[in-house]
Amino acid sequence: MSFCADCVKGFIHEGVPQGKVEAIAGIPTYIAIPEEEVYPKDTVVLFLSDVFGIELVNNKLLADDFARNGWKVVIPDLYNGDPIPKDAFNPGENFDIMKWFHSGHTPAEIRPTIDKVIAALKEEGVTKFLATGYCFGARFVFDLAFDKVIAVSVVSHPSLVEVPQDFEKYLSTAEAPFLINSASNDDRFPLEAQAKADEILGDGKFAPGYKREFFDGCDHGFAVRGDLSNPKVKAGKEGAFKATVTWFKTHANV
Repeated sequence: MSFCADCVKGFIHEGVPQGKVEAIAGIPTYIAIPEEEVYPKDTVVLFLSDVFGIELVNNKLLADDFARNGWKVVIPDLYNGDPIPKDAFNPGENFDIMKWFHSGHTPAEIRPTIDKVIAALKEEGVTKFLATGYCFGARFVFDLAFDKVIAVSVVSHPSLVEVPQDFEKYLSTAEAPFLINSASNDDRFPLEAQAKADEILGDGKFAPGYKREFFDGCDHGFAVRGDLSNPKVKAGKEGAFKATVTWFKTHANV
């Protein structure tokens, strides 16, 4: 497993987060709740973030946007207070992401955190999880779908995906309708991998539902950390968000 240079690059977006950080099962978690009192209390959007975690304002702003569409959203701190610092964006920085990865941040070390948060939310009455994963966070969407924990799956520019194995396993094991938001320039999920996903899951082969959106002129990380001064990237970020909301609304009641 490996990352690419774009995994630690990006742009910080402007805005003031409206949610708050609270502990769920002892895990610091950013929580965004719809302003309307009436929303499905049994449903949560599980936002599985990139390696910058809840410290990056971009992730919080996205969670707020999902909440405005009618769902409670949670972003667990997957990295035990040790995400990659946003300073890694700075010119000249050369953050060693593989050293970070092997210092307590492998999927096997992170998954128990997700399971604790899910278990605690179930105790509060949540019965349905809609999952959206970005970059590294997408890895866990696959794994949760394999274990039939989530009802609907979305990944955007996924990292640490094994091709074709993960898509073959998704076909044979998972039941959650599956959306992929992909980019034209993505070393972690390149065009040939995108085509393989379509070959395995497309054309009705995955009965619960499969779709892949493609955003030209976008790089890995565009749906979270893209340069919004670039019209194509801005359109890609907005398009990926809209596609995710539409996918959730279409399949949340399945």
